[in-house]
Amino acid sequence: MSATSLVIDRHVATLTLSRAAVHNAFDDALIAELIETLHRLDQDDALRALVLTGAGKSFSAGADLGWMQRMAEASEEENRRDSLQLAKLMRTLNNLRMTTIARVNGAAFGGGVGLIACCDIAIGVSSARFGLTETKLGLVPAVISPYVVEAIGARQARRYFQTAEIFDAREAQRIGLLHECVEDERLDVAVEAVLQRLQDAGPIATRTAKRLVMHLQQPDTAVAINIDNHNASLIAALRVSPEGQEGLQAFFDKRKPGWAAQ
Repeated sequence: MSATSLVIDRHVATLTLSRAAVHNAFDDALIAELIETLHRLDQDDALRALVLTGAGKSFSAGADLGWMQRMAEASEEENRRDSLQLAKLMRTLNNLRMTTIARVNGAAFGGGVGLIACCDIAIGVSSARFGLTETKLGLVPAVISPYVVEAIGARQARRYFQTAEIFDAREAQRIGLLHECVEDERLDVAVEAVLQRLQDAGPIATRTAKRLVMHLQQPDTAVAINIDNHNASLIAALRVSPEGQEGLQAFFDKRKPGWAAQ
């Protein structure tokens, strides 16, 4: 069964994470499917934009519980290979030639925040909540860090990467994760307004404008690959470390880890 759904209309692709029962959480199958779909869409020169959204009440809850359990029991090298796949997904989305819009219909945590940060434009509902909660598990948001830091800046990242606190949509807009925060019933209106502005702009010019900004802000391919490799190794080492193992096991046991205030 497909973990995503795709609709193409008026030169716009709408890609929906379709695992509503688990709040559109990531697992290896969803990551592989997203990579394949994004690569295919990127070859279609007729497409002007991609809208990425989630089914149900959440955008994406981050890592799937079953996937986390498998990775907690895997070797460091297996964790590294797994993390590189997530890095590939983020870089693929970030580097799409067309304009990308995150239609943030609900909560986003961990890797879900990474997906939002990889999109050119992000519009979210006021009821959404966000969090980079990895340190509660003895981990860090390593793979998504290049995109989240670019979106919210190093100053805000230094706070939210460390505290793992939950923040609301207004704060997400204030720090730069969201461009717009709208009432739930106005989400589609706001996304359509952006799509209309894109339709009024030159198709070659919009793609060129995106490349211009990326050229100024981001490292070349070789540097980017080194960053991905470093971050994948970092998270793999933490997952198999005593602190990471305790944090993950405490999460599965629904208890506080040993280092937390009891």
